[in-house]
Amino acid sequence: MSRMRVVVTGLTGQIVSALIERAPRDVELIALGRPRLDLSVRSAVLSALRAARCDVIVNAAAYTDVDKAESEPDAAMRVNGDGAGYVAEIAAELRAPLLHISTDYVFDGVLGRPYREDDEACPCSAYGRSKLAGERKIAAIHPNHVLLRTAWVYSPFGVNFVRAMLDAGQAREEVCVVGDQIGNPTCALDIADALLAIAERIAGDSSPNLRGVFHMTGEGEASWADFAEAIFTEAERRGRPPVRVRRIAAGDYPTSAPRLANARLDNSKLHKIYGLALPHWRQSAATCVARLLS
Repeated sequence: MSRMRVVVTGLTGQIVSALIERAPRDVELIALGRPRLDLSVRSAVLSALRAARCDVIVNAAAYTDVDKAESEPDAAMRVNGDGAGYVAEIAAELRAPLLHISTDYVFDGVLGRPYREDDEACPCSAYGRSKLAGERKIAAIHPNHVLLRTAWVYSPFGVNFVRAMLDAGQAREEVCVVGDQIGNPTCALDIADALLAIAERIAGDSSPNLRGVFHMTGEGEASWADFAEAIFTEAERRGRPPVRVRRIAAGDYPTSAPRLANARLDNSKLHKIYGLALPHWRQSAATCVARLLS
């Protein structure tokens, strides 16, 4: 039996790094990024993916600097909006299923419950608008797609909240963390496992209900302060000195781009259609801290 050939856009992001680590032997995973594949350049996207001869495409590359996007929205749109459309264009030409990573930022964060896939998207940041534009371009160009919205991504790779808290805890005994924004912390390794399962399923099953928009986050919810306390508790268990978390309001930590007061996503559809549920965030966060401190 031939190996499934999965091409993922990007070289060094958290989800790409997790996919590279998690891909089983029966999956040939190929990561393509700049300069060979630049999402903002249509010709580069088409030629790189055309040459890759893939069974499934995972579009994980993105412009992800949420705050910087406020001052350069056109750059964010070229990558997250236009670039996603270019990937969909070549995926349609190749008749390859496309898995695309999106975000909670397509919502405004004012809903009083976790967001479902059919809730109205209403982004309040340049980053969110660029990601929503990408979703819409993909949906218009290539029906054989799975749009996967996730949130609060962390991992043993790169720069993320877990590593930032561990670094902060080394420098001081008390850390101020926002306590009035809630979401679903999600480990990139868990995302990778789910992506690989979805890729295998969609490559061999043409059922329409497997296509469309899905939410995919870690189980359970937390504020950033809750998340930080869990990180410090696990670090203390592993010999680090104790660190206190002082809860502050979002208004006390201003950012260029507005953050969502409610970033929770409802994952019921993913479980119903694919039978997938990511582990609870506390379990995965503890594993991530242990790995970073080992």
